[in-house]
Amino acid sequence: MMEITSGVSWSGVVAGAVASFLLGWLWFSPMLFGKKWAEAHGVQLGAASSMPVMAMVAQFLGLFLVSWFVGVTAVTSALATAVLALLGFAMLYDSGAMFVKVPTVGRLINLGYWVVSFVVMVICQGIFRSM
Repeated sequence: MMEITSGVSWSGVVAGAVASFLLGWLWFSPMLFGKKWAEAHGVQLGAASSMPVMAMVAQFLGLFLVSWFVGVTAVTSALATAVLALLGFAMLYDSGAMFVKVPTVGRLINLGYWVVSFVVMVICQGIFRSM
């Protein structure tokens, strides 16, 4: 367990998860890609009061775990490993989305979010590790 906790910048992990969560709020809002994303997935954008709470909790937990993974690779100077994992999981997501026939625009919006979130997490690690 020490190899995944020792030396990790926990403030960087939390900042990366929170920043990525907020990025998702903006990314999937009508201000950016929300309308196109909803159309591609066959859902309607709802009001803030109708947000699926458990999905948002699961999203934040997932973002925290990915940010932690980025933090571990930062400590071990293995950022290339994190990039490889991102590419692998992105391809797995994309293949699954193709199986259920998500239109290309919907897949690209999701993939773009994951790539930009990953970059945000790396930046947060860089900022907080240097403090």
